[in-house]
Amino acid sequence: MKNINLIIDDTPVTVPEGTTIMDAAETIGVHIPRLCYLPKLSLEGACRICIVEAEGYKGYLASCAAKVVEGMKIRTNSPEIRQARRDLVELILDNHPMECQTCERDGQCELQNLAYTLGVRERLFEGNRKHFEIDDSGFSVIRNSEKCILCRRCIRVCAEVQGVYNLNQMYRGFNTVVGPAYLDPMRDSVCINCGQCINICPTAAFIEQDSTEDVWAALADPKKTVIVQVAPAIRAAIGEGFGLKPGTPVTGKTVTALRRLGFDMVFDTNFSADLTIIEEANEFINRVQSGEKLPLLTSCSPGWIKFMELFYPEFIPYASTCKSPMSMLSTLIKTYYANAKSLDPKDVYVVAIMPCTAKKFEACRSEHMAPEGYPYTDAVLTTRELVWMIKSYGIDFNNLQESDFDSPLGLSSGAADIFGTTGGVMEAALRTAYEKITGQTLTELNFYQVRDAQGLKEATIDIGGQKINVAVANGLQNARTILEKIKNGEKQYHMVELMACPGGCIGGGGQPYPQNGHSVFDPELLKLRASALYSIDEAKTLRKSHENPDIQKLYEEYLKQPGGELAHKLLHTRYTHRFPRGI
Repeated sequence: MKNINLIIDDTPVTVPEGTTIMDAAETIGVHIPRLCYLPKLSLEGACRICIVEAEGYKGYLASCAAKVVEGMKIRTNSPEIRQARRDLVELILDNHPMECQTCERDGQCELQNLAYTLGVRERLFEGNRKHFEIDDSGFSVIRNSEKCILCRRCIRVCAEVQGVYNLNQMYRGFNTVVGPAYLDPMRDSVCINCGQCINICPTAAFIEQDSTEDVWAALADPKKTVIVQVAPAIRAAIGEGFGLKPGTPVTGKTVTALRRLGFDMVFDTNFSADLTIIEEANEFINRVQSGEKLPLLTSCSPGWIKFMELFYPEFIPYASTCKSPMSMLSTLIKTYYANAKSLDPKDVYVVAIMPCTAKKFEACRSEHMAPEGYPYTDAVLTTRELVWMIKSYGIDFNNLQESDFDSPLGLSSGAADIFGTTGGVMEAALRTAYEKITGQTLTELNFYQVRDAQGLKEATIDIGGQKINVAVANGLQNARTILEKIKNGEKQYHMVELMACPGGCIGGGGQPYPQNGHSVFDPELLKLRASALYSIDEAKTLRKSHENPDIQKLYEEYLKQPGGELAHKLLHTRYTHRFPRGI
């Protein structure tokens, strides 16, 4: 590839042809301010904060979009450039609500941080501001257009990464607004509740539905037995909310913090992840042996499930009927556990700590209600919400002692831990399916063929001489690619793992906002979070779901057999073809 020589701030630079000025500046340690730009998304060039001067060029160039040219002389800073950037930010601020101290993103807002670093200390252009109603109709996502700065990040991530195309920019001038088609309420749109718009929004134009007040109230109610469960991806990311390096496993500290908050019992969603594998592996083996309803599509990602129900209903018969680990455990808490402890399920309040905003929607689905009408999962908190609750309670998270989950729903294998990263569900299922099909002990437990899926990955696994074709996809645009190949007869798989969010649950819409220069799609950030889960798996002596003694005991005493009548009643579900309006 041809190299380009140029000068940036009097420093010679050599970069490959096609490099943007912004990226070229990064090679010499020059960070150009930006707002609408985000790696992995298409270039927008809307905010103009990243402007630079180029000798011989009229006006400023947007460094995120302008490519380097041989002999170019770039100036990234001058009194004029800094003033122009300040003016641009001031114009944005003067059409923005003045409520930083009460805003959900206070201290974690890119606009706020940019205003500080550029030295904006007053509002010079204050006048009429835009006014829009807050749309809090959605199960998971709240849209506040008054805080929107029209960077279009949400539009691009919804279309380019998720393939949903729920958001667009409408009208012109002062009335410009971003929202679903016809500005319908989020509840009536094709939103899949994944929360990626929340993750990439630089302000608080998109936030999750807050469940913290409901949980505080339950914890303060002496009549309630409040039980919490913790998803695998939480332990790989929650430490970031307390300044720890991404990828720092903090399982024991999280358990201790939850007990300090007042939860009566702290259970592990990993337990039901093991249970999911038993049920799903049984389902998979039956389908492989019969040759019917292949490929088996995984079902633990609620964003993916709603995506399928909206856009690919013809694949509903192929989706595993297994509930997600969250819903399985909540169901067991209000049946198996409540019965064992002589508790009235109506007095048991189940809280799920999830990396996923779509879990809030899943908890509200009619399929996950008890026959008596109450929900199995009463509240879902995102990682971010739990971080705030711990800080609000005055708990010094980093200096907590470690403690273990409670029994009998707290023991898990390493296979359950890797559920939180892309390829993990597939690998966990293969560990169990291999031994169930062949009757032989699996000695090499790491299926590297399905790990590190950058979007999508395909592999062929030899199980007792039978070639099993599998695929892993994360980010629903990649899911579209896989599904279209299956529809067209281009590919034939036995099993496909599909996750709504980039990187899987570790990149969920409810995870901590990235710090220290990371972006939400930063492969390094996702790799660090994934490495935490793989390290937990490697450190365990119990690494196969079907060898979990507490799972075995559950079947012996209660469920009887995988896929049996009671197991199917409690642990399996159904899906439905959904339409954009009235869903």
